[in-house]
Amino acid sequence: MATLQEIFAAQIPDLRKEIKSIVKDHGDKKISEVNIEQAYGGMRAVKGMICDTSVVEPDSGLIIRGYPLLDLQDLLPEEIFFLLLTGQKPDAHGTLALQLDLAARSTVPDYIWDVIEAMPLDSHPMVMLNTAILVMERESVFRKMYDKGMRKEDYWMPMLEDALRILGVIPGIAAGIYRLRYDKGEPIDYDASLDWGANYARMLGIPDESGDFAKLMRLYLNFHSDHEGGNVSAFSCHTIGSALSDAFYAVSGGLNGLAGPLHGLANQECLGWILDTMEKFGGVPTEKQLHDYALDTLKSGRVVPGYGHAVLRVCDPRFTGFMGFGNKYIADDPVFKTVALTFKVVPEILAKEFLGADGKPKVKDPWPNVDAGSGALLYHYGVTEFPYYTVMFSVSRAMGMLAQLVINRAMGTAITRPKSVSTAWIKSQIAK
Repeated sequence: MATLQEIFAAQIPDLRKEIKSIVKDHGDKKISEVNIEQAYGGMRAVKGMICDTSVVEPDSGLIIRGYPLLDLQDLLPEEIFFLLLTGQKPDAHGTLALQLDLAARSTVPDYIWDVIEAMPLDSHPMVMLNTAILVMERESVFRKMYDKGMRKEDYWMPMLEDALRILGVIPGIAAGIYRLRYDKGEPIDYDASLDWGANYARMLGIPDESGDFAKLMRLYLNFHSDHEGGNVSAFSCHTIGSALSDAFYAVSGGLNGLAGPLHGLANQECLGWILDTMEKFGGVPTEKQLHDYALDTLKSGRVVPGYGHAVLRVCDPRFTGFMGFGNKYIADDPVFKTVALTFKVVPEILAKEFLGADGKPKVKDPWPNVDAGSGALLYHYGVTEFPYYTVMFSVSRAMGMLAQLVINRAMGTAITRPKSVSTAWIKSQIAK
């Protein structure tokens, strides 16, 4: 019967000893090589950092602390955070203690609403969220304790305090942004009697008599929480944090990366393609109509958004989980039906019909990723403001970024500083 803080504190000595031993005894062993294509290609598949919260295996998808994602889909989001940080699922006492802790930290300062309301009316919701988190940096316990002076071994303690403060307020800030930015009314206060995900659903103000939208929010926050350490948002946050910037700086920076069209904005592009398809055919297309339209899209040099992934070579388990939710709760929804039909048609085209001159598929991974299905579920429940979707992603991804930050401060991880080379150097190596 222990809290998150107590469990993590007890683990740290053994973890530090283990890492020190690995580096001492095996530090000269190579774990990766890099070729020129990878150097110019965003370091893809180059093994060069440590992330213990989760891994993404090409043949199985996201694995959180040794558990395949779909084995965890019934956990509450706060239980996922507990697992990310400690490697342990919390018992009922641990879950309740964390819920009460987050509720105690959930009050959004008035100055945050002043800042948000002072921003231009057409500001992107992600700018509002990232700015709000950055403005709260004045509350950083880590910075205050660092300025006073403390042992390096204790850095994780105030970093965890900052992490829990951010997790406490981010649902309320994000929901308040939705209500203010889209004229839905005033922000709604946190309810300490509800879990973290149900609070976010409630504070958005979406009508939910059945409670199904709250169920979707719990699943959504669970599925988007972490995706190992090399994605843009996690890696940006890690790099900023490695300079001993506090969690407010690091998370705000990481979420700025999440705002990119090649990262967190992808789900709105996927849903846009689905809605455009339905508009073209006056509703849910037939299988042949969708087949021909998708193939024409690909042949014209465009993509079918949501299909293909930088790492995965199987169907994204997050997509599978969302499809399971959709089939259970909104199977008759026309938008969801179109998503399901696209899943039936497009992988076959990418694997067997969209081929290069060598007769091989042009796309390495024909399967859908999480973005191919998540937007349709949000749309069904009335969240139709596409630019806001990435804010919802951000509320979830904050869990993974913060867990990684706390772990890295506990382990004394070094500042991130990879060596760069010039194109002239590359050419000289080729010549040799």
